[in-house]
Amino acid sequence: MIGKLSGRIGYRGTDHVLIDVAGVGYLVYVSDRTLAGLPGAGEAVSLYTDLLVREDLLQLFGFPTLAEKEWHRLLMSVQGIGAKASMAILGALGPDALAQAIALGDWSTVKAAPGVGPKIAQRVVNELKGKAPAMMAMPGEPLATALGDMPVIEPLAAPRTSAGADALSALGNLGYGPGEAAAAVAEAQREMPEADTSTLIRAALKRLAPA
Repeated sequence: MIGKLSGRIGYRGTDHVLIDVAGVGYLVYVSDRTLAGLPGAGEAVSLYTDLLVREDLLQLFGFPTLAEKEWHRLLMSVQGIGAKASMAILGALGPDALAQAIALGDWSTVKAAPGVGPKIAQRVVNELKGKAPAMMAMPGEPLATALGDMPVIEPLAAPRTSAGADALSALGNLGYGPGEAAAAVAEAQREMPEADTSTLIRAALKRLAPA
């Protein structure tokens, strides 16, 4: 299993890149969001990868963060979601917005991805809602390159800060269940995407307080 590649961009296609790793070229399919954040030909890059194995096909899919790779694997577990649909969802939303939409039960946001209809979007939310708290707590820093002192390659979306994960942990320590805590933090992050941990905790507590 190929779980990570570090090398240089050989060329960029419309939905994939060729990564040259010590003279071996790997064709890696990526979402529109990831592709837009990758460097040009000859530049260093590192991506987490997931290998799709079929009887007549081997395809590598690349992700700038481990959280995004794990969301891809979860999306692929939903009936009716293949690799193309998963990459469309991640390309349209990114892992943070996807986690928030699922935690809030907001299937209409998932439906905004190209080629994803309402039934599939509802199925994604219903089947993965229980996974959202753990995924929101997963760190999402971009993967550093392994080519000496080359700079870290940033994805298009800003890397996930630890604020949401820390807020979730704090709410759990206060006795709130994972589901309700995740929904409250997701709602707070949607309204205040740049908020720090303490601000998110206060905002989430207000949403969790009895009316």
